[in-house]
Amino acid sequence: MVSKKVELMVGFFVALGIGALLMLALKVADSGLSGSDETYNLYAKFDNVGGLKVRSPIKVGGVVVGRVSDISLDVEDYTPVVTLKIYAKYNNFSEATSVSILTAGLLGEQYIGLLPGFIDEDIEILVTGDFIEDTKPALVLEELIGQFLFSQGSDD
Repeated sequence: MVSKKVELMVGFFVALGIGALLMLALKVADSGLSGSDETYNLYAKFDNVGGLKVRSPIKVGGVVVGRVSDISLDVEDYTPVVTLKIYAKYNNFSEATSVSILTAGLLGEQYIGLLPGFIDEDIEILVTGDFIEDTKPALVLEELIGQFLFSQGSDD
């Protein structure tokens, strides 16, 4: 009788441990159990997206305001189009907003940096489906190193 009670308690704690590990994994992956957050989509065309990936964060001053939901190629002019899924509580970006692809650290992951533009009665607020016109492409480390080496070699 005592061994059956011990086995039930061990089984309960093992199940509790597995549940805790699952919740920790979901928290680290930032996916959660419910994806019911309200969002809206904005779009941006870049010359080069570098190593940007789907689910990369979109940040304003270090605060995550959304995620990259899709990266595709425009079939008309063959430029990458990034779909920005912005959380609905951040719905006050103006047409003067600029977007750039930044790198966290020297060799870190790439993310989208939004620089909100000023709000004026002549400037409209971005709504679902709008394109952000002012974009700055990713800096590719290999290209920078090549330019540095080439500029050093031409000074000789």
